[in-house]
Amino acid sequence: MFKDNFLWGASTSAFQIEGAWNEDGKGLTSMDVRSFKKEDQIATTKVAMDHYHRFKEDVQLMKKLGMKAYRMSISWARIIPDGYGKINQKGIDFYNQLIDELVKNDIVPIVTLYHFDFPMELIKKYNGFASRECINDFVRYSKVCFENFGDRVKYWLTINEQMVISQMPNFQGIYINDKHEEKKSRLAKLSSHVYCTCFSY
Repeated sequence: MFKDNFLWGASTSAFQIEGAWNEDGKGLTSMDVRSFKKEDQIATTKVAMDHYHRFKEDVQLMKKLGMKAYRMSISWARIIPDGYGKINQKGIDFYNQLIDELVKNDIVPIVTLYHFDFPMELIKKYNGFASRECINDFVRYSKVCFENFGDRVKYWLTINEQMVISQMPNFQGIYINDKHEEKKSRLAKLSSHVYCTCFSY
């Protein structure tokens, strides 16, 4: 028998559900690039489930389903378009509205900070998680999220499925034809992930 406070819920990632891939200042991400390259095989991030425009309707559907929790992710590039520079207030506003809507409907937000959609500007700058330079940028982004949403979000997940993104370079928008170089890239990212997941705030 489950306790009364057991959190029944469902989960999504930003790139799978939000759409609006280039609206209101959002930057390009690795999953945008991946989806565009494979749009004959998978759904793209261009519209996805149009959650960005329909989140209030979606929350009502969650409520009707009896969900008590929603594990969502925040798109790093919607908050900080290039991953390291100016904060995008419209991105902050969107997640504030979504979180407020969840709380208003008694649905607990459980937030993943990173679920595959790495800002492409950081891929160009230093090859993403293959470089330890990502640590400071990721920590800064995380602090921005904690400061803006932490009064309502009590459950945080750092990085979703570290092994998947460390073993699949194309999840970071990195396409390597040489198998030897691809293996080196995987090992470098695996090393960096150990550091990127071990910070405190």
